[in-house]
Amino acid sequence: MKIYSAVKALAALAQETRLSIFRILVQTGEAGLSAGQIAKALSIPNATLSFHLKELTNVGLITARQESRFIYYAANFPAMNELLGFLTENCCAGNSCGPAVVCCDEESSTSNPLSLTKETIL
Repeated sequence: MKIYSAVKALAALAQETRLSIFRILVQTGEAGLSAGQIAKALSIPNATLSFHLKELTNVGLITARQESRFIYYAANFPAMNELLGFLTENCCAGNSCGPAVVCCDEESSTSNPLSLTKETIL
């Protein structure tokens, strides 16, 4: 992904309504939602929704398909993954930047007075 495309995609997501639309479409999966379903789920007026859907479509983060008289919108997962890859491609100078994996055996967890047990969580 080129930096210009990344900037456009990030700019489109840097708005509360568009970010909410994108997140609901990501949660919905490949089937997507009709414009009416999105409007109802997020309580967005149709005219406002249309503007935001156009912006997200123009940068390639969502796709639109027509079925009968309805237009369904879905997250463009390859584009989303490309953006995420662009943002993390040089992450942490090549070192793992995820959380440290800590594994405990039963013996060590009982010897630690601060360890969480099922009883302390509930």
